[in-house]
Amino acid sequence: MRQEDMEKILRVGVLLSSERDLNRLLEQILVCVMELAACDAGTLYLREGDALRFEIMRNDTLNTYSGGTKGAPNLPPVPLSCDNVCAMALLEDRTICIEDVKNNKDYDFSGPIRYDAMTGYNTRSMLVVPMRNREGERIGVLQLINALDEEGNVCAFAPDMALVVESVASQAAITIQNVRYMEEIKDLFQSFVRVMSAAVDERTPYNASHARHMAECGGRFVDYLGACEGQRSFSADEKEEFLMSILLHDIGKLVTPLEVMNKAKRLLPEQYSQIDQRMEAIRLRAEIAYLSGYITLEEKEQEISRTKDAWALIQEINTAGFVRDELLGQLEELRGRTYRDREGREHPWIESEEYAMLSIRKGTLSEEERGIMEEHVSITDRLLSQIHFSNNLSHVREWAAAHHEFLNGTGYPRHMQGDEVPYEVRMITILDIFDSLVADDRPYKRAMPVERALSILKSMAEQEGKLDKELTELFIRSRCWEA
Repeated sequence: MRQEDMEKILRVGVLLSSERDLNRLLEQILVCVMELAACDAGTLYLREGDALRFEIMRNDTLNTYSGGTKGAPNLPPVPLSCDNVCAMALLEDRTICIEDVKNNKDYDFSGPIRYDAMTGYNTRSMLVVPMRNREGERIGVLQLINALDEEGNVCAFAPDMALVVESVASQAAITIQNVRYMEEIKDLFQSFVRVMSAAVDERTPYNASHARHMAECGGRFVDYLGACEGQRSFSADEKEEFLMSILLHDIGKLVTPLEVMNKAKRLLPEQYSQIDQRMEAIRLRAEIAYLSGYITLEEKEQEISRTKDAWALIQEINTAGFVRDELLGQLEELRGRTYRDREGREHPWIESEEYAMLSIRKGTLSEEERGIMEEHVSITDRLLSQIHFSNNLSHVREWAAAHHEFLNGTGYPRHMQGDEVPYEVRMITILDIFDSLVADDRPYKRAMPVERALSILKSMAEQEGKLDKELTELFIRSRCWEA
């Protein structure tokens, strides 16, 4: 082997070892081998079951190229039979060198002959080399066509060229195996992330598909920003890191108590039942008092009517999205009412704990319950701290755990302000709030019309200073929630 060939092989090895995308790697393999062999055309096949699948095809004379990043060639796989020269090289694990294809009777060259007839090409010499990984497994074939001499004329492949191509083919096979391993590990980790994200959504009917919707919307938002002049463009790795942060942002809800996460009404079920029974007891006491002659029929009817009105008020407040001042005033009046049990002891119509729950202005959670719910971001941070993220995913934990931070410092858990809030977190916060507003599966509210939700986002950005104004405006323009 010439010194020049050795240097080329070393350069090829360095080039191949730096590529991590399989399609680009396959392209580089064929380009490098064709350059080493000084040939006019070539095909790279990879084994798939009992056939060889076309991956890359290139013909310099015809100026044709297909496969790799341009999409797989639209050709049927080559069966692993002894008739096909590329299949035979793989089956017998040997390099096959043919000086003149049209005069060779050992293999079926009807395919190249038909190709020549359609294109006017003249297939003559051929070098076919199997590709083996480090375990000796044959994973594919390199097929080179029409070696060229220094004047550019078609000639036979030099006898020592087989060794050069075999050396590169071996390096290429090992690199392909490594890239496949990395892709499998990456796919496994991404599958784990999707499973964990789905586990959060599946745990409660009131969070169904939240992270998935956010990720789909977020992916389109990233693409929109990349297409806007003067806006940030995300690389493939940066986009993956961003979307993984979204999928894991609510992972802490795996340990949030369901009675808090699923709380659809202000009153706890046992409180609701106790008030119902109490109203019925008050009505029965009125009936007994009337039958015993202690009160008149009119007084009995008034007491029963008051319990019905009180129960209607409690039911209305219990499920209201927002409790108006008028309702709070009626609740305060109800709080002051009392009744006596059969022993003559005085009791309030509603207990202080029940009043506290019904006094919640917005949503269904008490301050204590809200604290428990907000704890999910800190739990997210602790859970993700147990995962060793690769360098290209190093911000996932930080971004996922900060999705409730606001620019004005009123968010949680760290009360970050201004530039302390990363760009990606600002995006996640917008996506999270929007999906929460328009979601139709939340226990404490009805789905909000999109335009109303966008108006709220705009107010949070421009009036309250919680959200990034420019990103909010870009999000509204993007319409990225529309599939």
